Order: sequence, then structure tokens, then C-alpha cells
Amino acid sequence: MRIVGTWKLVSASLSTAGGERNDAPFGPNPTGFLTYTPEGRMSAMISYSGRKPLSVGDLTLAAVEEKAEAFSTFLGYAGRYTLLEDRVIHHAEISAIENWVHTDLVRLIKFQGNRIILATPPTSINGKIQTWELVWERVSANS
Repeated sequence: MRIVGTWKLVSASLSTAGGERNDAPFGPNPTGFLTYTPEGRMSAMISYSGRKPLSVGDLTLAAVEEKAEAFSTFLGYAGRYTLLEDRVIHHAEISAIENWVHTDLVRLIKFQGNRIILATPPTSINGKIQTWELVWERVSANS
């Protein structure tokens, strides 16, 4: 199965049906990893551009505002996946966004050489119908 492996985030952008495109909220240089196993498990982690470190090493001692910013600039979830012809469905079992747990996150999928492009169905974001597009590149076994 060609989806199996680890993928590194290349870019993430939002677009409208009218062709408007931007990299908010992840920023211009997000980092992330997406892993699919042969057993049907997946995990995704995305870190936004320009994240700030906490002012202290002990998370429990960090200010509430710092913890809120750390949470709001990192996304992670995992579960099972189902690969269909033109889409992959992530069956979330754990997530930083609790609302996603026990839901199916549908992603349209395109394979392009050593990259995959995942796109969300059109969704209302900030009052506009938009689509997320995330480009991932396969991580070689030697890296």
C-alpha cells in the first residue's frame, strides 16, 4: 500500500472556491509528521510556524496564557484509517481537539511522486467556505 510510511509536512494552506489562498493559521513554515502503518493505524502532528517556548521548563509552572498559546499552536491526533480510491478517512481515537474523538475526518487524497496531497471537504472557516490543503513528502528510511 503506497500510503504506508511517514510523511513530513511541506505546506498547509486554506483556499476558497474563488481561488483565494493563504497559509493561516499554521503560518508560512509549519512542521509536521503523518504516519500510516500497515496495520491500519495513523497519527498526525502539526506545529505552527513561530511557536514560542514556555518561559519555564516545568509545564505545571507555566502561566495559563503560555499553556493556552502552546495548545493553540500544536495539533495532534491518532486512530485508525481507511483508504479508499480518492480519499483517506482518519477515525480519530485521541486528539488535542476533544471534539474530534470518535469522529471520521475525511481527506481527499492525491499521490504525486513522493508526495501526497490531503484536502478537507469544503468547510465554513471564519465565515467563508474554505478547503484545507496539506502537502506531505515521504520521509526516506535513512532520514
